[in-house]
Amino acid sequence: MVEVQHAGGVRHPDDPEPVESSKVVAAQMLAGIGVALSLFVGGVVPAIMALILASQAERDIAASGGFLLGAGKLRRIRKLAWIAIGIAGAIVLAVVLVWIVGMARSAGQTSYDGDVAFGFFLPNSGA
Repeated sequence: MVEVQHAGGVRHPDDPEPVESSKVVAAQMLAGIGVALSLFVGGVVPAIMALILASQAERDIAASGGFLLGAGKLRRIRKLAWIAIGIAGAIVLAVVLVWIVGMARSAGQTSYDGDVAFGFFLPNSGA
């Protein structure tokens, strides 16, 4: 039996080569999509999915004994996902504030003549 040395220790020659975790790749893609769509608030869903996949990938990498790679990318993936969530949250907050300011400015002003709702029911109301 021939044993091969690698960074994680001694492994059997029939063991597979270390590969990058597919969950890390998927989480990286989802985090990027989340940042790209965060201006439209649609980036929250892929960003949350990226956070979930990143935590699953971290557990898988720790349990793999060195055969899954990609642990170094997890911090950046989490940072991108939280940036996407933050941007989307800031946009929602800005829209709500603009709406509240608009409502406050128009408080007390009627946006109609006052008889619009009853105009159809009154006889000879201009028809």
